[in-house]
Amino acid sequence: MRHARLERRALVAGILARRGDAAVVAGLGSAAWDCHAAGDSPLNFYFWGAMGGAAMLGLGVALVRSDRRVLVVTGDAEMLMGMGSLAAIAAQAPSNLALLVLDNEAFGETGRQAGLTGKNTDIAAIARGAGIETAFTVGDEGGEGSSGTDVEALATTLAATLFEEEGPVLCVAKVALSSEPDSYPPRDGVLLRTRFRAALAGD
Repeated sequence: MRHARLERRALVAGILARRGDAAVVAGLGSAAWDCHAAGDSPLNFYFWGAMGGAAMLGLGVALVRSDRRVLVVTGDAEMLMGMGSLAAIAAQAPSNLALLVLDNEAFGETGRQAGLTGKNTDIAAIARGAGIETAFTVGDEGGEGSSGTDVEALATTLAATLFEEEGPVLCVAKVALSSEPDSYPPRDGVLLRTRFRAALAGD
């Protein structure tokens, strides 16, 4: 039975409004669109392809720039594609890395087919099994819809955890399967790489 209820784009916007100078790696699809809609930044790296690679890129950035907080924002299907990355993250244990998995329990970019997390798969439990001690799920309490106030309050709480608590941290947010206005970041991979690299270097 599906219990997803959080407003995905509002939640992401509320969290990123409190990011400070954190670097953000956005997995392909809705995660990238939501991060872009919240406000484009040179410190955002958006995936247009390479499904399953967001968490590993986030790990690499966190290890190279241990002085900067790194947040990976991705979807449930993209996280499942790169599930092995959770073991690598647990082994490296970067204290500055957090992951936000937007779980709509569907394959949203390919036709909204029912996904695996609406059945028996629990990404937070898998993360804990891999060795990520702070891994939890929000938004699965049941009920339909949630008010803007609820999402704003949750975003404030989650931002404190994702940006301030010692990592690695993983939060699965059960979100509603919704249609949001298009908000596409640049598609030029060289541009995205170059500006992200420069922003990380402080240029």
